[in-house]
Amino acid sequence: MDYNKLAELMFPTITKTVEDYERIYPKRNLKEGAQVTRFAPSPTGFLHIGGLFASLISERIAHQTDGVFILRIEDTDKKREVENGVERILEGLKNFEIKIDEGFTDFDTCVGEYGPYKQRERAEIYQAFAKKMVSEGLAYPCFCTEEELTEIRNIQEEKKILPGYHGEFAKCRNLSLEQIEENIKKGLPYVVRMKSPGNPEKRISFKDAIRGNIEMPENIVDVVILKSDGIPTYHFAHVVDDYLMGTTVVIRGDEWISSAPIHLQMFYLLKLKAPKYAHIAPIMKEDEGGKRKISKRKDPEAAVTYYSEEGYPVEGVIEYLLNLANYTFEDFRRNNKTAHWSEFKLEMNKMSNSGGLFDLVKLNDVCKNKIASYTAEQVYDLAIAWAKEYDSELYSLLTRDKDFSVAMFNFDRNPDKPRKDIGKFNEVRNSFSFMFDELFDGKYEEIPNVDKAKQKEIIEIYKEIYDENADKDTWFATLKEVAVKVGFAAEVKEYKANPDAFGGHVGDVSTVIRVAVTGRTRTPDLWGILKTLGKNKSSDRMEKYIKELN
Repeated sequence: MDYNKLAELMFPTITKTVEDYERIYPKRNLKEGAQVTRFAPSPTGFLHIGGLFASLISERIAHQTDGVFILRIEDTDKKREVENGVERILEGLKNFEIKIDEGFTDFDTCVGEYGPYKQRERAEIYQAFAKKMVSEGLAYPCFCTEEELTEIRNIQEEKKILPGYHGEFAKCRNLSLEQIEENIKKGLPYVVRMKSPGNPEKRISFKDAIRGNIEMPENIVDVVILKSDGIPTYHFAHVVDDYLMGTTVVIRGDEWISSAPIHLQMFYLLKLKAPKYAHIAPIMKEDEGGKRKISKRKDPEAAVTYYSEEGYPVEGVIEYLLNLANYTFEDFRRNNKTAHWSEFKLEMNKMSNSGGLFDLVKLNDVCKNKIASYTAEQVYDLAIAWAKEYDSELYSLLTRDKDFSVAMFNFDRNPDKPRKDIGKFNEVRNSFSFMFDELFDGKYEEIPNVDKAKQKEIIEIYKEIYDENADKDTWFATLKEVAVKVGFAAEVKEYKANPDAFGGHVGDVSTVIRVAVTGRTRTPDLWGILKTLGKNKSSDRMEKYIKELN
């Protein structure tokens, strides 16, 4: 067969060659060891936590080697594309500070010299590569209808034969040039298939950057490389794009391992150097005593929007994902308490093959530690940023008096042993509701070991001698003074040594005042609360509580 004639028959408008595109997209001039990685999502819905995980790993591998991280959009499947799909992806990546060097940096903004970065805009490039394969007898047109393909699948299922278009089932593989020409003249739709040289008796092996050596059967299926509209399949598009864009390592989910023989075969047939592959295990979740993949349908935490809506600090989520990626991150954080997470060197050979277990309780602990490490000003800024988007009432209260709110967030913010009240910013409302009259519900927790008469006596005495300008030590001495006046021990250890001699201890005195002012038996630093609320408001609260006791 005259394959050059066939190529011209199938692609009469394609004038640029593969060599032309190699000149348009020259090899990158990067230092030795620099890695080029990419995140290539389809705009078919929200950004999944697994997608954020993969993009974080790709971004880290690129930037810690002074390489390039690319965001390109794989929009070849128009049927599954959703409205604003690209915007959702970009918003998710931006919210979690994934730095994009090339490709889409905004919905309508691309940077870089290797674009377009949307696959549908690269149709002629793929067709040039397909034309080259046809001209070398490595690809051919397939005119089989859906009904014919269904019949093939049914026969294969019945006979338990490897599914796909191969061997005796590849009906169009040996059509003559005349038959092909006649079909095209008739206007019959066709796809373009790669002519696989695979042998069912042979196996291939390749080294995965995460899993080590993998051995699999050769691909024998004549897979589709161009659909009937001239748009490529994922298989073909990623091979062409990763070659022209200079991708050095393809980091993707392990569901693509089964496709690796197809992709490596395509690189081989096109005589192109294949990138390394690194297949990430999925993020798992415990369910009814077992494990399963985190699911878009079942788990709200599958969507990265969940973490923004809940108010998880970005750094906390990133650090938790890095810990899932490399078990060594915990040691890094323990030994480098103030270092930014980007200083951690991610190593693919230390990633798990079985998938990290996603645990919201653990995530919350990580985020509590992270928020506890911030200054009060930082917490304020992050809290109001979240509240502005998701809780307008809280935003109004926090911004009404910045000094008041910052002082509130500064309670127990001791650098040696900071209090860890909140792990996400939607907990601010409940954690600090007692500081705002608009949120204070007027409910009071029980104080089981101090009767109402004694509580009233404690408050009355305390109100008379409280000095809002006193430092913390002087203030605590005042509590001891109140304790002695009501027959309580001034020291807890004194009470424990002889409990029958006292009605309670100084800790009980502080609990009574705490409940009177906040409604709670457990709060941050009471001295700080009283000082921040001010004497008038604190006194008003205590008066109100006395009325509740009557």
